[in-house]
Amino acid sequence: MSHEHTADLLRSALGSRTGISEKKMFGGVCFLLNGNMLCGTGEDRFMFRVGKENEAEALEMPGAEPMVHGGRRMGGFVWVDAGEAIETGLERWTALALRFVGSLPPK
Repeated sequence: MSHEHTADLLRSALGSRTGISEKKMFGGVCFLLNGNMLCGTGEDRFMFRVGKENEAEALEMPGAEPMVHGGRRMGGFVWVDAGEAIETGLERWTALALRFVGSLPPK
């Protein structure tokens, strides 16, 4: 699954919400809400910023694993296998990320 295809799936799941922008990051496309990282694409996977307090819940969902970048675990961020995320519903994942990121002050 290409980055562009996974990015299109995220665009659809996010709908026409205001405050959403896109930026190339982590070798894929990252979506931001009011300037704060929200979710993104990876090679055959999605990244969601769920917040440290929601990380344990997110990691119990199918296909989720902690995000490690540059050898360092990124607390509050998870990678999710694209197939599993699509099967369980991207709307569920984006809602979890939106709930956390929507509580952050705009950048």
